[in-house]
Amino acid sequence: MLILAATPIGQVADASGRLGEALATADVVAAEDTRRLKRLASELGVEIGGRIVSYFEGNEERRTPELAALLADGSTVVLVTDAGMPSVSDPGYRLVVAAIAADVAVTAIPGPSAVLTALAVSGLPVDRFCFEGFLPRKAGERTRALTELLTERRTMVFFESPHRTEASLRAMADVLGADRSAAVCRELTKTYEEVARGSLTELVEWAAGQEQGVRGEVTIVVGGAAADTRTYGPDDLRELVAARQAEGLSRKDAIEQVAGETGVRKKDVYDAAHS
Repeated sequence: MLILAATPIGQVADASGRLGEALATADVVAAEDTRRLKRLASELGVEIGGRIVSYFEGNEERRTPELAALLADGSTVVLVTDAGMPSVSDPGYRLVVAAIAADVAVTAIPGPSAVLTALAVSGLPVDRFCFEGFLPRKAGERTRALTELLTERRTMVFFESPHRTEASLRAMADVLGADRSAAVCRELTKTYEEVARGSLTELVEWAAGQEQGVRGEVTIVVGGAAADTRTYGPDDLRELVAARQAEGLSRKDAIEQVAGETGVRKKDVYDAAHS
């Protein structure tokens, strides 16, 4: 059996009692960081009886067949990452697929989740949401990714590194709209937990005002787009594309952004822009 075990995102006391039992009885424990695993086990008062192996982004592809073979032979493997649920923006997906292909049972020990915790405290609608993980690092790719989300009606959740938080918030304000409601959740459940709420413009100012820069683990929650009931003719679309080009976008990116903003098919925007 493969067991995906959630680990605390901050407070060790949030760990499930089942987590300790699984760590103590598993044949193999695969960990994103073996040192963190041993520290967690010590804090939980648990002695890991099985073999410990590393399983992180750098060796995930190579180690998956080895772990899949152990599972096929009848071993119980527990997979843990540094914080939260394995396979959610963390190693684990490949192993789950391999275990299913080998007809091995896959289960989970649920527990702390930065995605759900941030949603719960954000103050934004949580009846429908989507998780987008980390935005691309390069500015152009980040803009294109956000453009694709311009008309997304659901609340969106992003992970971000602290040193890129301000840049990502600026990109969100530029593409999604300066007045879009959002929340930046940092150090969730930890001693210095902070949730900054406001418009994207206000959150850019908040991030820029941090004396030592934004610090800690960061999750960003952004409200979904409002319904657009307007009707756009060719002249309207052509003017919108021209306006985006005047702001510095290439024609291709301008067409993509206008299509995202208006909900009009990209081909129709393209035809209007070139008419």
